[in-house]
Amino acid sequence: MVWVPEGVNVDQPSAARIYDYLLGGAHNFAVDRQLAEQFEKALPGSRDIARVNRAFLRRAVLFMMQNGIDQFLDIGSGIPTVGNVHEIVQEANPEGRVVYVDNEAVAVAHSQLMLEDNEHAAAIQADMLEPESILSAPATKRLLDFDRPLGLLMVGVLHFVPHSVDVQGLLATYRERLAPGSYLAISHFTWDVRPQEMAEMVEVMKKSTDPIHPRTGDEIRELFTGFDLVEPGVVSPVLWRAQSPGDGGMDPDQVSLYAGVGRKP
Repeated sequence: MVWVPEGVNVDQPSAARIYDYLLGGAHNFAVDRQLAEQFEKALPGSRDIARVNRAFLRRAVLFMMQNGIDQFLDIGSGIPTVGNVHEIVQEANPEGRVVYVDNEAVAVAHSQLMLEDNEHAAAIQADMLEPESILSAPATKRLLDFDRPLGLLMVGVLHFVPHSVDVQGLLATYRERLAPGSYLAISHFTWDVRPQEMAEMVEVMKKSTDPIHPRTGDEIRELFTGFDLVEPGVVSPVLWRAQSPGDGGMDPDQVSLYAGVGRKP
């Protein structure tokens, strides 16, 4: 497989490659596909949930752009698929800037390949638990101006942060670097919807490099501390500024995610 970066363990499933498979992508291994099928069995409708999450990302980015944001830091960006943030942004504003961050080598390698000729976007491999490695990266410094508002995207990534980690402190580090008027978008697996299936999915993901740690709705709302929540608040992603009734084609009671956007005052 010529697209596999050197040093990647093809025998260990990763969340980024599982997500790629659920979205219909081609950059995943047999072990990822096998675990994704177990994921789907534990949490039926996972492919639709993945698409709903992706649709929320698009609406959140467009909302931010409508409110003057032209630069984005996408943490946990995953493997490139149709509808990447830089495509959304640069279709509306060719000068829009995007920095992608992921800790998965395949995701970063393909992002870098895709962005070779794009001077306004870049991808870096880093751990979100080490904010300074992201905020001080050369690509970040080159493309993003932290003296101006930006969009911080943490879509489908904070549920990989264990409960033993001070997630509020982690987010505060990022928040303190953001200019007033910046936005934060989060989607996160929750215990509040289909808790039995969620517990089974958590067990499945223990077999991957990226165990999942769902949180309650109240805990997810607390992640927006220091931000003013944008209406309609923290809700099922299919209900966040839906463009049509039941946006995403799923019953909100079947989507085990909450999503929201906040603005730094």
